Amino acid sequence: MMHQSGLPPIRLSTEADIPDLYRVWRASVDATHDFISADDLDFYDGLFRSLYLAQVRPWLALAADGRPAGLMGLTGPKIDALFVDPAFHRQGIGRHLIAHALTLHRQLMVDVNEANSGAIAFYINQGFRTYGRSALDHCGKPYPLLHMARL
Repeated sequence: MMHQSGLPPIRLSTEADIPDLYRVWRASVDATHDFISADDLDFYDGLFRSLYLAQVRPWLALAADGRPAGLMGLTGPKIDALFVDPAFHRQGIGRHLIAHALTLHRQLMVDVNEANSGAIAFYINQGFRTYGRSALDHCGKPYPLLHMARL
């Protein structure tokens, strides 16, 4: 089930994908967000499951076996979420999702946890630049965000 580019296909998720979306999100967060306290992780977990997945249909990058390897939520040109299953890190899934977003929007924006140096390096590599910073995250918690854009 590979694309002619050699990369997996991307499709919009459906309600049936919610368990896999959660699995990818949680595995990715567990692997990359060690700066978040256990209590706050439980808080975000609840938000992701009860609010985000109930309201948003992320794009999925599918692995060769058809299961989701990565997800990307978009609200217009704003990337709300981009998470890749750690089993697929450094295999081009994130780049492939960004390339897909660029087919939908010429310019992209994203907020990245300042403590997530791997994500910041990834976005810089994809042509994003920091244009601002917030001391608190979108929930008012003390996890500073960098506001980045690819123009």
